[in-house]
Order: sequence, then structure tokens, then C-alpha cells
Amino acid sequence: MCAISHELRFSNRVIHDESVRDKHIDDHDRPGDPAARPHRSHLGDFTLTPRVLVTVAWAVPIGALGAVAAWALLRLIGLITNLVFFQRLSTTMVAPGSGPHQAWLVVLAPVVGGLIVGVMARYGSEKIRGHGMPEAIEAILMRRSRVEPRVAVLKPVSAAVSIGTGGPFGAEGPIIMTGGALGSLLAQHLHMSADERKALMVSGAAAGMAATFNAPLASVLLAVELLLFEWRPRSFLPVSAAVAIAAIVRAPLLGAAPIFPVDLGALVASPVVDLLCVVAGLLGGLLAVAVTALVYFSEDTFARLPLHWMWWPAIGGAIIGVGGLIEPRALGVGYDVIDELLTGRATLALVVGILVMKSLIWGLSLGSGTSGGVLAPVFMIGAALGALEGLVFPTTAPGFWAVVGLSAVVGGVMRSPLTGVVFSLELTHAWNALLPLLIASTAAYGLSALLLKRSVLTEKIARRGYHLSREYDVDPLEVLRVDEVMHPAPTTLRPDDPLPLPTAVLDAIVPRRGPLPGAPLAPLQRLFPVLDEDHRVVGVVTRRQLTAPREATTVADLLITDPLTVHSRDTLRTVASRFAQAAVGAAPVLDDHDPTRLAGVVTVEQLLDGRLRDLAEEHHRERPMNPRRWIRPARPRTGDRAELTGSDAASA
Repeated sequence: MCAISHELRFSNRVIHDESVRDKHIDDHDRPGDPAARPHRSHLGDFTLTPRVLVTVAWAVPIGALGAVAAWALLRLIGLITNLVFFQRLSTTMVAPGSGPHQAWLVVLAPVVGGLIVGVMARYGSEKIRGHGMPEAIEAILMRRSRVEPRVAVLKPVSAAVSIGTGGPFGAEGPIIMTGGALGSLLAQHLHMSADERKALMVSGAAAGMAATFNAPLASVLLAVELLLFEWRPRSFLPVSAAVAIAAIVRAPLLGAAPIFPVDLGALVASPVVDLLCVVAGLLGGLLAVAVTALVYFSEDTFARLPLHWMWWPAIGGAIIGVGGLIEPRALGVGYDVIDELLTGRATLALVVGILVMKSLIWGLSLGSGTSGGVLAPVFMIGAALGALEGLVFPTTAPGFWAVVGLSAVVGGVMRSPLTGVVFSLELTHAWNALLPLLIASTAAYGLSALLLKRSVLTEKIARRGYHLSREYDVDPLEVLRVDEVMHPAPTTLRPDDPLPLPTAVLDAIVPRRGPLPGAPLAPLQRLFPVLDEDHRVVGVVTRRQLTAPREATTVADLLITDPLTVHSRDTLRTVASRFAQAAVGAAPVLDDHDPTRLAGVVTVEQLLDGRLRDLAEEHHRERPMNPRRWIRPARPRTGDRAELTGSDAASA
């Protein structure tokens, strides 16, 4: 009898508390009452603080250093190229294939360069192997944006040796790693968080890219689409500041003109041309898939060789040398060849030779682990594909289809279509080709994403055992509030409740809204709010405390008086962060108007339920507007049927 009355006490208390809770919920949701809408000053569009000004201030010198590093790398490449192929002392950028050379020099120079790179990688730092982008991404995501000091020196030197001895690579990957290393090294000497260090590292990388190609906007987009893995003011502002400074510093060092100026005249693309841009984009996507597969086929093949990886770049150099004998102009960075392709001055033999030989020697040698970038080769291959398409497609303007092909292959290889479009425009200043480039780059990007799970920039990271997602989406925990998922009527206790509690109380459940398949429909309530006689929250006790054998006679003996609490209008992301910091899985929810009043209880399972809305929006298919409803005669409601009489009711 005593147990029955004890359980009845709890039952009545829940009913009373629920009525109080309903009153507060009505107050929250009452429309037209400004006082009923509490001001949540900590919520905003962005989580930005004045601390970002410190990061921006440090990004300014990093941007200048990135521009100087790009200038130094290009001069070093020019110096080595002139020494090796022309036996003269000069830092002017020159193509190895711009003059005749002895066959033994064309073959042996890349081999010697590969040997030097292999030795530098083995005895200096293995991080200098590859084209730089995966290494930069790995440093950002897996090493908290920490780069070793020697990488900042060895990476550009190894790239200059590889490219200067005939390697068909670009300077942008090494300069991204070098500029990023400069930003990381400076940040490591400052009292900064890992996110701030990431912002400065990416600032240096984007600054180096902007100075190399005089493409500031494309460099910012590349940072956002590929390096930052976020779009937030705290990182966007310093990156933009560094890129702007790099572009300003570049002007006196390397000039302010576009790298590959293309004059398309008064181009006005017709619908037929726009449609053919889709075809060009799909062809560019197929080529992007092919060269990406070639790179990793080469890497897999080298991994099976019974030789230490130090010797692989030399073998890759032999492949380069043989390709250089067949098509000498495929050697080196090839800015002069890109210019000829984009301006329509390239011969058919050069177009076919570059398209075939550049693709082969670049893909096969890059898989050997030598040092060199991917963008310049991709520019050349894409421009060659477009120039070849221009022989079949309608004539528009000299170089138009080459620019379209360049944009398509860049979008397909890098999986960054916006970067591909803006890069093409900033390199050529062919602004009136914006729409055709957007069509081609998007088509190539879509096809590449459908056929390949990972790009040439991220496959290496996946092979090291890491998963990398480049999809940007709104976090569903950020748009849902606690009061949308919480349990609004939990079982509550009083400080003077005697122990042990009745089984019916301990078996209280927390219903879940839309549980996942296979999940328990109603887990046990593991946190019990404790209220005083005025229904004010005075603390909590856990189910573990209540079920563990203790020398306690009342709930007050187990009371936790300073628990983690949340508010009903907090976002689920805020609550998830607080749960992680406090290492708890449940918390009482306090009323926004009166923080002494209980609004409910929220658990980590209910936070996970917040993900269900995102899953439903992605996978649940419905037809809210069914055309058949437009032609189907409206059926009278049940209440209307009573008003019909005679034949009207029968026909209805």
C-alpha cells in the first residue's frame, strides 16, 4: 500500500509538472508577443570574433613572403634549365624543348634530376615527394597544420631540380607547399590555435599560387574548395588578405599582365556553341579520368618494383627522357606551348604530340614520387584537347576551344569547377567566354565525380588510410533547436524523496522522435532533474547513482547541485559541443524566460535524432504536387455531405 501511494506521488507530480511545462511552451510559441521571444545574443550568421584581426595582420607578411617565394622558385627553375640544357648562366624562364639538344642530354638529364630528388627525399624529408597538394591537405587535416622547417627549403629546391632537368611538371604544387610551410612555420612560433594556424598556412599556400599565375580570385577559390574545408570568415579573411598582398607584390617582381592573354574579340556564343561546350566538357571529363587513372596506375606499378622508392624518380626520369626524344616540347613547365595553344598558333603535329606525350610522360613520371605540380601540365593537356576539338567544332575565335578545353580538364582533374572557370578567365582575360567555360567545366566536373570517387589530389590521402569528404552542407544540428527534439515531460524527483525509488520510477523512458531503424524506441531515462516545492531546478541525479548500492536515504544525499544545463532555444550543435567538453550524455533543459524552471531533458540520442531530418531530405522521395489532383473532382467533406439532399447526395 505504501509503495502504491509512493508511485502515485510521482505520477501526480509528473502531471503537474507537465501542465507547468505546457504553460511555458505556450509562452514560447505565442505569436505576436515580443516578450515571448527571448533574445539569443550568442547566435548569429557567423561565429566571428575580433581575434580574427590578429590572424589577418599576420597573413599580410605571409602573403608578401609567398610572392617572394614564387618569384624565387621560378628563377631557380630558370637557372637550372639554362645550366642543364643551354650551358649558360641565366634565370630567365626557358623551355627545354625550345632548341636542339643532343639525344643523350635529353635522356640523361631527367634521370640525373630524378636521382637528386630521390636522395633529397630519402635523406632530407619524404614530404617533398609528389606534387605537393596531397601533402598540404594532409598537413592541414591530420597534422594540425604543422609543417617541418626543412620542407620549406627542400620542396622548392627539389621541384626546381625536377622541372629544370626536363620534368613535365608545374611550379604551383611545390609553391603551394612552400608558401603553406612558410605560413605554418610563422604560426608555430605564435600562440595560436590549430584553426588559426590552418588559416595562416592556407594563406601562404594561396599567396604563392596567386603570385605564380597572377590569379588572385582563383587562388582564393582553390583555398576554399580544396584546402580550408570550410567557408567561414575566420579563415576567408586572412586568406583573401594574403592573396591581395601577394598580387600587389607580384607586380614589380613578375609583372601584372595575364600569363596567357587571349583576345576573343566580340565573342557572342550561339546556342549551338553552348551545346558543343557540353560535349567539350564531357570529353574533358573523360580525359581527366584517364590521366588520373594513369597517375595511380603508375604509382601502383612503381610500388611493386623490388627497389627502394629512392630510385623511382630516376626511372620516372628515364620515361621523361624517352618522351622528350619523341616530343621535345613536352618537357618542362611549357608556358610557351600553352600560349601557342591558347592563341591558335599551334600546329596539328604539336597539338597531337602534346596531347599524347605530355599526358603519358606526366602521368607515368608523377607516379614515381618525384617533385612537381599538376596544374601547368593540366593546362597544357586541356588546351591541346580544346585545340584539337577546334578543328571539328564551328570556328568562333582563335583559341576559343582551347580555352574551353583547358577549363574543362582543370574542372575534371581538380574536381573544383569554379576554380577551373576562374583560373581560365584570369589566365587569359577572356572574360566574354564566361558562360561557355562554366558549361564545359561543370560538365567535366559532373562526369569526373560520377566515374571516379577521388581525384588526383585526394587519392593519395585515401591510400594512406584517411577518408576525405569535399562536400559542403549545412550541419542539421546547427538549424535545429533543443526544444524540437527534447523530452518535454521527464520524470522528476524531489530532494526529500526516500531511497530506494520504486521500480516504475527507475524504468521511466525517454521517447525519441523518429528513431533510426533498429534503434531502441524508448531508452531508459538516465538523468532525473530534481525540483523543489516551487518547481525550481535544484540539481540532478543519475540513474547510475540511484541504482548503485550506496549509504544514502534520500535523493538529497546524491544530489548534483551544479550540473551541465542547456536552454530550450540552444542549437543542437551548441549542445553537442558542450556534451563533448563535459563528457556527459544528457542534460536538463532550462526555460529561456526563467532559468530556474525545467523545460525538459535532452540526451545524446536525441541529438543524433536531429540528423534524421537531413537523412529524410536526402533519401525520402515524395510528390507534394500531384498533377492528377488537378483534374480529379473535389470530394465533399463529411460535414458538407449532410447538407446534400436527394439526387445530389446520391451522385456525391
